[in-house]
Amino acid sequence: MVGMLNAMISSLPLGIMWALTTIGVFITFRVLEVSDLTVDGTLGLGAAVSAVLIAAGWNPFLSILIAFIAGLCAGLVSALLHTKLKIPPLLAGILTMTALYSITLRVMGKANVSINKNETIYTLFSKFFNFPDRIKLPGGIALSNLNVLVVATLFVIVITAILYLFFGTEFGYAIRATGNNPQMIRAQGVNTNTTTIIGLMLSNGLVAISGALLTQSQKFAEVTMGAGTIVVGLASVIIGEVLFGVRSFKNCLISIILGSLVYRMVISIVLELGMNPNDLKLLTACIIAVALSLPLVKNGFNAQKKRFARKDGGSNA
Repeated sequence: MVGMLNAMISSLPLGIMWALTTIGVFITFRVLEVSDLTVDGTLGLGAAVSAVLIAAGWNPFLSILIAFIAGLCAGLVSALLHTKLKIPPLLAGILTMTALYSITLRVMGKANVSINKNETIYTLFSKFFNFPDRIKLPGGIALSNLNVLVVATLFVIVITAILYLFFGTEFGYAIRATGNNPQMIRAQGVNTNTTTIIGLMLSNGLVAISGALLTQSQKFAEVTMGAGTIVVGLASVIIGEVLFGVRSFKNCLISIILGSLVYRMVISIVLELGMNPNDLKLLTACIIAVALSLPLVKNGFNAQKKRFARKDGGSNA
């Protein structure tokens, strides 16, 4: 039991850092109703940009900003392929993702870059506030990577608040309406190509920030670290929606962040139970399939319940 608790707690920093990727996938998958695979390349690009700049002596906070800009550019390419060249969004994302592999290699100059001896936002935070990295609690439970958890949580809170305010503006509502009812929003004089472009750029920018946070935590970047990003993001989105609901946009944002944490906890628990790490992709696929089928199962259960209620009412009469 203690081992499982420690595994769950140790997964919190990773879940928080992946939360921005989950929000990015949510913007394309739920808000725009677009299947965008660009994120598989964007996360690695953001990680590579941040790592290369830090290794060159740049400020780690500035490296995250530039990684965000790189992510915006990646999203812009996919968006232009889709809106201007009329390439289906799924294929446009695949094309951009494929190109980003070579671009990421160009940025790093090799397959991986280490920043083990360089300052990151986490080490700067620990030094400035004299913050402990690990705390032991009664019962053998330990809180580790506290500096990563605190800094990443602050990033997620600030960015989520900005996103909530942005999507509450007139243009933000236009982006949300683009996915819900494009014909209606076009009738209001809104250019849906513009809202789609901004949405895809914003999504990939958030994923790039997530990649930068991850690479500064693990102290290295590698060209393949973005593989499977879309699957992880979708799993987190669906888990959050099923477990915590989607009553409002604010609730959606909170739910998918919690979904990212729950997903990482589930992965940590199954690994603690002895699951082969090679089977994680299979587990993720199963989680998504189960989560997607839950609404259908729930509706079938409710329909069956009503049927039994009608039969009982008829027999009593």
